[in-house]
Amino acid sequence: MKPNLTDTTFIIPLRIESGDRMRNVITSLCYLLDSFDTNIIIKEGDSTSVFLDSVLPQVKEFLEVDDIPNLTHVFENTDDSEFHRTRYLNEMTHMATTKVVVNYDCDIILPLESYIKAQEMIIDGLSDVVYPYGFGDYARMAQVDDETVSEFLTEGFSIDLLESKSVANNARFGFCQFFDREVYISGGGENERFIAYAPEDEERAYRFSTLGYRVDRIDAFVYHLEHSRTPNSWYNNPHMANNFALWEDLQKMDKQELIQYYNLYNG
Repeated sequence: MKPNLTDTTFIIPLRIESGDRMRNVITSLCYLLDSFDTNIIIKEGDSTSVFLDSVLPQVKEFLEVDDIPNLTHVFENTDDSEFHRTRYLNEMTHMATTKVVVNYDCDIILPLESYIKAQEMIIDGLSDVVYPYGFGDYARMAQVDDETVSEFLTEGFSIDLLESKSVANNARFGFCQFFDREVYISGGGENERFIAYAPEDEERAYRFSTLGYRVDRIDAFVYHLEHSRTPNSWYNNPHMANNFALWEDLQKMDKQELIQYYNLYNG
């Protein structure tokens, strides 16, 4: 029997702009769906659905199923060049009905026990927000190819295999976070003024800590499946100057100022 993560919904904003990103999405979804009894919501924004055309058929083939009832896909037909990740996350948070929601990067893999422990910490009332990886050299940047991914999927999801293809990097605030859903909403959710690639990960961590929520970590590794970069995932994002100016303003705010700002922002 699969580990029970039915109290959790993974919310995954998606735009597939490269072949390696598509491979990563397939890998992470197969890993989650085959390993756990859980829920996934994907919101994809693009001019055509790469997910429906190319990803979902391969995930179904791997799982040997005709339907995946615990996977919800929402498609927004848009020609906008920028990927509005923060808005998609807010929309999916409100769609979710579980106690726990996970802001989940489609390119990451965690050890199985990290998912289970993070859910338990929130369900048991110990934490409001859980970063399922340590602060510091806990990121593993995995340089994988089709052969590596195929072996990972067919040979029991070996974390050691990813480790052998990885280099160490600094882990701070990105990748994924487990939230008590009501805390996520009451704490302001995502700031939609951050567009495409932005320092929203740092702002989110600062905000929930400053507001007094119980923010905890699990001292474990996170594996990021590397991929090519576009303006939606790198510093050449045309919104970068505005994003950093917003972050500069927000990190100067104390608890009461943040509450006032997000009350006005969400109003």
